[in-house]
Amino acid sequence: MAYTTYDVEKNQGYVANTAGSGSGEYTPDHKNLDKRNGSYQEPDGAVPGESFEYGTGIRAKLMRFAGKIGIEQRGIERVPEDERTETGFKALLNVATMWCSANMVVSSFALGLLGKSLFFLGVADAMLVILFFNIIGLAIVSLFSTFGPTFGLRQMVLSRFWFGWWGVKLIACFNIIACIGWSSVNSIVGAQLINTVNPHMPPWASILIIALCTLLVTIFGYKIVHIYEFWSWIPSFIIFLITVGVFGHSGDFVAIPWEMGKAEMGSVLSFGSVIFGFAIGWSSYAADYTVYQPSTQSKVKVFGWTFLGLFFPLIFTQMLGVAVMSATALNGGVNRYQDGYDASGTGGLLGAVLIYHLGGFGKFCLVMLALSIIANNCPNIYSVSLTVQVLGRWVQWVPRFVWTIIATGAYIGIAIAGYQHFETVLDNFMNFIGYWLAIYSSIGLTEHFVFKRGFKGYRPEFYDVPGMLPVGIAAIFAFCCGVIGMVAGMSQVWWVGWIALKAGEAPYGGDVGWELGAAFSMVAYLIARPIEKKFFPDRL
Repeated sequence: MAYTTYDVEKNQGYVANTAGSGSGEYTPDHKNLDKRNGSYQEPDGAVPGESFEYGTGIRAKLMRFAGKIGIEQRGIERVPEDERTETGFKALLNVATMWCSANMVVSSFALGLLGKSLFFLGVADAMLVILFFNIIGLAIVSLFSTFGPTFGLRQMVLSRFWFGWWGVKLIACFNIIACIGWSSVNSIVGAQLINTVNPHMPPWASILIIALCTLLVTIFGYKIVHIYEFWSWIPSFIIFLITVGVFGHSGDFVAIPWEMGKAEMGSVLSFGSVIFGFAIGWSSYAADYTVYQPSTQSKVKVFGWTFLGLFFPLIFTQMLGVAVMSATALNGGVNRYQDGYDASGTGGLLGAVLIYHLGGFGKFCLVMLALSIIANNCPNIYSVSLTVQVLGRWVQWVPRFVWTIIATGAYIGIAIAGYQHFETVLDNFMNFIGYWLAIYSSIGLTEHFVFKRGFKGYRPEFYDVPGMLPVGIAAIFAFCCGVIGMVAGMSQVWWVGWIALKAGEAPYGGDVGWELGAAFSMVAYLIARPIEKKFFPDRL
């Protein structure tokens, strides 16, 4: 196994010894332990947890301080097998409840509202779109989750085996934007709920409360995130059940019929693009939350429990959103539901159900739903700190929890600025996520199944060795081709592709950007990857 020696002062704080045989074989040697910041890397590329306690430099001192107060010290370093302590049914329940909590939130509910408000769909057709487009996106997320136990590596680090050492930096930049953007959008939804309860409370204060609570959980890392998410879905689920009961008893549901023809097709495709974008939004950090499970963990079980943990809350909350939004059609749109939605968006609509019928208790329910945003933001802010570390060794040298704090500050600023334009921001952002992640997933799945022929085709010990990873030219070329497909198929207020115009009624057509992006990138990668392997045969 050929390894490159790291200069600890410039890099992430651990060294790999190459003082072995002349063939470049790696042999661990504790004599090479850096006295200021370093630890050592094991032959399989894993970094023992105790190694973060070594050294006398600034980073080492920060790491020791973090360890004393229970903050996770590990960043994107590979987790050793003997430290993967999440085993048995509890491990599977951990991953299922984590995704359940992250999606049993008002942000998911808000997505269902777009079926009528932006795409003018009926109830049944909107719900069918929610069902089938979620299944497609969640299957990809669930598959990527199985990579965590297999290799003990985070999702963006695993992406090096598809995009190469340098190519993955482009993907990491997109993921950073996605994580921070999601957190901003979610915080706006929470602030709207609080505004419904207390109109005198400024939006920036509500956003700040949600952000700081999220930081309190994510700064401590993997274990605390899982503990919090294990339980946080329960109060949200109870409140949504109360919403179902109260709204159902009110008799205000309107069975809005679906339409026929080209305009309906375009609306279905466009709403489907939004739903798919939300579902696949977790794929770029799916493996981050299974790395502490042993490599012997059943892939089928990880896939199944991940899928269940995602599918149930998304289908439940989004379909509930469609149902409640139907009430805005009462009396030709002149009703308290429409008034509430116009005044405070999602919060106003829920207020028309809960506050109108339940008074003070309804306000309490809205506040609880606002705080559920914390569960949705936790994966974003935890994973963004890991994604940043992929950008360079000097970035990895900075402890993970520092990047968590920086990312929190960034999305607070964006959320406050975008509060007044939430619906437009939500629609545009959902589509952006769906576009690029469809391309990313298409390339990753093609490499995994066609060229690596499954999990046995990986050499995980080389995850941090640039000279052994793919060059990345084929992946970047395929990504660019995917962007061409995306542009041809996307339908936005500011751009409608020439193929999108054919998928619906003018002037907006139907959004097929993610489908074309995935197809174009897959075909391009199938052509370019064999050529790359021919010129660089020694690379993975």
